[in-house]
Amino acid sequence: MLLFGVFCCSTAVIFIKSGSVDSVLLAALRLLIASVILSPLFIRDWRRTPGVTLTRCFRHSLVPGTLLSIHFISWIAASRMTPAANASLIVNLVPVALPPMLFLLLRERLNRRELFGTILALAGMGLLTGADFQMNREYFLGDMLCLGSMLFFALYLAWARRHKEPGGLWVYVVPLYTVAGIVTLAILPVAMMLGIADPFKACTTNDWLMVAGLAVVPTVFGHSILNIAMKRMRGQVVSIVNMGQFVFAAILAYFLLDEMPDRTFVPASLLVVLGAVIAVVPAGETCTGR
Repeated sequence: MLLFGVFCCSTAVIFIKSGSVDSVLLAALRLLIASVILSPLFIRDWRRTPGVTLTRCFRHSLVPGTLLSIHFISWIAASRMTPAANASLIVNLVPVALPPMLFLLLRERLNRRELFGTILALAGMGLLTGADFQMNREYFLGDMLCLGSMLFFALYLAWARRHKEPGGLWVYVVPLYTVAGIVTLAILPVAMMLGIADPFKACTTNDWLMVAGLAVVPTVFGHSILNIAMKRMRGQVVSIVNMGQFVFAAILAYFLLDEMPDRTFVPASLLVVLGAVIAVVPAGETCTGR
């Protein structure tokens, strides 16, 4: 299920690059559409959970919803402001940022297998993007936005693991998406006054199809599954497996956008996959030959 969720999340960059809807508006729409789609599941589970009021659900979503809103806005904007190599390298540094957050929030420490798997996966990411990584004034703002987006995403994942409220996944996720969408809409007028948002520019039918795809595939499926995984698996394992997004994204870009992967793609992918396997598979589950 986690691999499927990672695949769904990897489609986000395809939908973003294939459309031209304003970044802040796009972030708000994907969140609010996702919350509407999932609302029947929320109502069903909420009614089955006595003692959990609507006020309580939405109050507990204020912090993670704000984190998710800022992550989506900054990631969509940054992905259009900096080369793909820069964005891919920076946003996939979550396994570096997540451990101290997990320790501060949950006192969760890395074990040896997770540490080794993290090193291998990061080595693969560095191999893929290291030679092409560019740092200059032209891309500086986009790079900094990617870095900030990565930090907010890591904190959002850590908060999802910290959440212990009753009611199941949908009682947590739907208010989360709703709050994040409302926060994003509240940010939109400020962004317009600063001249960094233009929600009224003309959009094509294709643009709106990309909005719908972004709401359904990487949000309804992808982020919801990541939230499930953060509750049922160790946080660092989820972050390492999530690095596999670049593998899926490169394959999709090859077939849908005619983007040819770099020659380092295969060895880098193998390192990331090997790191994920080492982190996921318990030490005792090895073949003995008997």
